Amino acid sequence: MATFTTTATIVVPALPDYATRLRRARLGLLVVLTPVLMLFVSFTSAYVVRQGLPSLDPRTATLVKDWIPVTLPKLLLLNTAVLVLSSLFMELARRQSQGQVQAALATGEIHPRVSAVDQMSMPWLSITVILGLLFLFGQWTAWKQLAANGFHVDTTPSSSFIYLLTGTHAVHLIGGVLALFVAAIASLLGLSQTRRSIVVDVTAWYWHFMAALWIYILCLMEFAG
Repeated sequence: MATFTTTATIVVPALPDYATRLRRARLGLLVVLTPVLMLFVSFTSAYVVRQGLPSLDPRTATLVKDWIPVTLPKLLLLNTAVLVLSSLFMELARRQSQGQVQAALATGEIHPRVSAVDQMSMPWLSITVILGLLFLFGQWTAWKQLAANGFHVDTTPSSSFIYLLTGTHAVHLIGGVLALFVAAIASLLGLSQTRRSIVVDVTAWYWHFMAALWIYILCLMEFAG
């Protein structure tokens, strides 16, 4: 009697390549940024519409225009320069990280962990973190200047919108700073070159979005207020 032996073959699906993982990460970032963009679009609409709406004066029982233009602190221009400069350094970090991975892919020498040399060769990430924190400190100082000039959150509708726009942007920028720390921790933990590169790439595009969004907000407050 013949005996037949069957061998089951288990097929393990291959992990997505670097380009596919990078594309998926960028798509996920786009999904995250869409509601943020829509939020500021709604703020813009409310900002423009509120300027033309009068309010009821309880003393005279008449409708009066209560929109008082606020002179923005000059410090905001310096803060803008700091944020744009940080975006430049973040782009340098992204390109250097991408260059290292592309070179490793070309030679087939992708290392499972980031070497100390790779960590030391990318100072741009640390500089971006410092500049980001400096921008947040500058924003806090600008708010103190507004308060010193008599413009608090509830002083006028225009001042309320300034605090709303700048404050909401600052909250989202803090998220970017946290992402930078994640990228830095990924380096300290010695994660793979590809994984670290993807983290840096997504963080860079988020940071660029925050910089462009801030320039838009500043122009809105300066020219449409």
